[in-house]
Amino acid sequence: MKIRDLFRAVFPPILFNPIYAATRMAKLRRRTGDAGRYTVDFFEGHAFAWAPLIEQYQPKSYLEVGSLEGMSASFFIRQAGALSELSVHCIDTWEGGVEHLSGGKMEMAMSSVEARFDHNVSKAISAVPNRVRLVKHRDQSHRALACLINQGLENSFDFAYIDGSHQAPDVLIDAVLSFKLVRTGGILVFDDYLWAEEQGHLTDPLRSPKLAIDSFVNVNIRKLEVFYSRSGQLVVRKTSC
Repeated sequence: MKIRDLFRAVFPPILFNPIYAATRMAKLRRRTGDAGRYTVDFFEGHAFAWAPLIEQYQPKSYLEVGSLEGMSASFFIRQAGALSELSVHCIDTWEGGVEHLSGGKMEMAMSSVEARFDHNVSKAISAVPNRVRLVKHRDQSHRALACLINQGLENSFDFAYIDGSHQAPDVLIDAVLSFKLVRTGGILVFDDYLWAEEQGHLTDPLRSPKLAIDSFVNVNIRKLEVFYSRSGQLVVRKTSC
């Protein structure tokens, strides 16, 4: 048995340990006042890193690829919406990816996820003093991102979060199109940088985000600055078009 498999046998994945997940969500709610309806927690561990980014750069426009139940969007709204008016664009099919299907690494019931997103984001918007304009794009990310570019929003977003499909070809497309939409000086956050879908004792690099993120960063290294890789996320700042 590999050390990784032994570790997981002793310490089950925390995201799907119901007691641990409930504790984490309770901490997030106390910290942000978020009374949302969440069944999973893929974000609370990143809040400590997002808060100083939002405080320092004070983004007024937010682009999110992959919204699920709205925990990350709600956190952004509650933090940034306390500072200024916001424009928020959330892209998701609300049908889940291959990892969410039966037998997948992150299997979950998707039938009511969109309704929970609507509820949670609405609660966040009502909790901040400034106006928040929310645009929900229920579509595949490549089509929604291309439409935003076609609408003249290229080089306009202050902050982008890429957490959609975890398949490398999809992640690469999301990265390239989102980079076009983020303004010079804006922030891009890639989630699940080190995530991989296991197939037996093997992992397929084409079924994980890292290969795509590394390829994107390497070919655009003269146009961006890598801030850090922390808690499974990679953060970069766009320095030129």
